[in-house]
Amino acid sequence: MTSLSGSSGSSGSSGSSGSARAPAADSAPVPRPRPVRLGPRSAAALVLLSAVGVAAFGWPLLAGSTSGLAHSGDAPWLFALLLPLLLAVVVATIADTGLDAKAVAMLGVLAAAGAALRPLGAGTAGLQPMFFLMVLAGRVLGPGFGFVLGAVSMFASALLTGGVGPWMPFQMLAMGWFTMGAGLLPAPDRLRGRGELLLLAGYGAAASVLYGLVMNLQGWPYIAGMSSSLSFVPGDPLGDNLARFAAYVLATSLGWDIPRALLTVVLVLTVGGPVLRTLRRATRRTRFHPDPRFAPGPTAPGP
Repeated sequence: MTSLSGSSGSSGSSGSSGSARAPAADSAPVPRPRPVRLGPRSAAALVLLSAVGVAAFGWPLLAGSTSGLAHSGDAPWLFALLLPLLLAVVVATIADTGLDAKAVAMLGVLAAAGAALRPLGAGTAGLQPMFFLMVLAGRVLGPGFGFVLGAVSMFASALLTGGVGPWMPFQMLAMGWFTMGAGLLPAPDRLRGRGELLLLAGYGAAASVLYGLVMNLQGWPYIAGMSSSLSFVPGDPLGDNLARFAAYVLATSLGWDIPRALLTVVLVLTVGGPVLRTLRRATRRTRFHPDPRFAPGPTAPGP
């Protein structure tokens, strides 16, 4: 009887211990997907890269009348500088956040998807479905990886469509800024649902038009044969050239920029919710934010 009682007590103690451990394992919180954190090294690399981009886009406006402007001469140098700086952003992001190979693979998959979407609307009134994916992916991945995603997607799409030329490094920079901006939007951890979609749709519309303005700035100083009210005049005051640039944009590119913005808004509002959920579900399988977990040690025996 004594042995049976002891065995029963031991069994009850073991079951009690097992039942006490099970809720602890089941109640472990599921990590909430968050954008990739922008650390100090990532921020420094992005600032340097953006400064190079601003200088590349804007220097013709400050050039003299005898400067001999031509992006065909500076584009290869810009591209050669852009690639190591993009790599520096990736390396800095990995060093700041501890991303693993799965996260980098996810970046490659999204870049391939963006490159595949771009030809679907090429040559059709500026309709480019690639932009809506860049907005959503930038929101999920954050500004650092978002910048790299936009630039790599544009590079891959240029190779896919044969659109390689002096404009390609400028397109990579502009799309990188476009995607990075989505990662910098407020409340990435808290805002969800319809409010987030409206925020992303509004950003997508504004940024789609700004993308067109920036790319116009890349090509406008080198287009000859236009009327004096639209043409760039090297050596003229900056205000006068900017006024001509505004007239040039109104006369030529808004017919492409506005349809691109409208398509981005429609796609974000209609399919943005499922795409955001899919992207966030995928981030749970990657090591975007590894949180240390400590197992409880053995308890000391009682007196």
